[in-house]
Amino acid sequence: MKTLEQIAAQLQGYDPQALSADAVGEFLSHLVSPVAGTESVGIFDSLGRVLARDLISPISVPPHDNSAMDGFAFEGAQLRKDTALELEIVGTALAGKAWQGSVGPGQCVKIMTGAIMPAGLDTVVPQEFTKAAGDNRVAIPPNILQPGDNRRHKGEDLAEGRPALQKGERIGPAAMGLVASLGIPQVEVVRRVKVAYFSTGDEILSLGEPQREGAVYDSNRYTVHGLLTRLGCEVIDMGVVKDEPAQLEAAFSDAAKRADAIITSGGVSVGEADYTKAMMKKLGDVAFWKIAMRPGRPMAVGRIGNAVLFGLPGNPVAVMVTFLAFVRPALLRMMGARETQPVYLKARSAEAMRKKPGRTEYQRGVVTRNADGSLSVKTTGNQGSGVLSSMVQANGLIVLHHTQGNVAAGDEVDVMMFDGAI
Repeated sequence: MKTLEQIAAQLQGYDPQALSADAVGEFLSHLVSPVAGTESVGIFDSLGRVLARDLISPISVPPHDNSAMDGFAFEGAQLRKDTALELEIVGTALAGKAWQGSVGPGQCVKIMTGAIMPAGLDTVVPQEFTKAAGDNRVAIPPNILQPGDNRRHKGEDLAEGRPALQKGERIGPAAMGLVASLGIPQVEVVRRVKVAYFSTGDEILSLGEPQREGAVYDSNRYTVHGLLTRLGCEVIDMGVVKDEPAQLEAAFSDAAKRADAIITSGGVSVGEADYTKAMMKKLGDVAFWKIAMRPGRPMAVGRIGNAVLFGLPGNPVAVMVTFLAFVRPALLRMMGARETQPVYLKARSAEAMRKKPGRTEYQRGVVTRNADGSLSVKTTGNQGSGVLSSMVQANGLIVLHHTQGNVAAGDEVDVMMFDGAI
């Protein structure tokens, strides 16, 4: 296991006092690794979990050639350019069982969607494209089909013996249905990552405590709990820990024994009159960063025992931004997920935004679709790091990158969308 100093030595231009957002991501990719341990879960319990190994298909899907349409099945070689085709209907093929008759030249079978294609037939004309041509006869207009149209081939979706889902896949609703389509009742997944979380500070009130001057109710505890739960982690809620050395040492030590990762909020800013930073240094290998970003400049990262530590700033929006930008990708890596980085959408800014090169800014934004199908985004207004209501109003973060300057109305920007994350 590499020390933080060894990891830092691998990074070009590493400066803990002015660290770029990209450098943070690179550092964390070296710091964290997938947890060990798997378990078998039923399909209903698999949502959001990460596959521990490739899922091999025991069958072909579909298991036979079948019709993609309600219509008439026939041999496509009979089609002629610019000439209508008349066929005699000699039977009906229903979904769920094979039609047992035979079909000769000039004949067809009425067929339902999903029904097995009768032997020798390779093309289906949708019913709505045909016209009746007398008793038990149907006419197909010219130039509307090619041989092989509207026929699903055996194994076209999934082939027997081939991977249906790959190791590291996060299972979503579509994957749940895919697993069920193979007749597989359970899947082997990576065990849940255990994350211990607590807020720090004498000024933090827990719900139920009476208000007092200078104190605020703890919102971060609930926000982080929601973010971790949505991600699929096992959350160890340790509440609020006061700025008292013995309490902090006990909390960090307990968390390190019980969890794979520890998240705290508050106590990592320069000059704060508390013991959190000192206790992190005493118990672990920890780096304290000033990140070239807004909001969320101060952050602590390291290890206490075998647990990875993420010390987030105290302001509510800064907590959410640093979690989404850095902690979430790191936890996905710990979960063994193949895809860990957020996917950005491109949208045109509906307003001008001031921005100095040299830091990454995360503006809370609202993305909407225009009448022509293009995407626009505007800010929620006040971008203060304590304005938690702006995160409720937003549906994504406008990401203004490190080297980027001012944005004019109409310029294209990147947006990290919230759906699936918060």
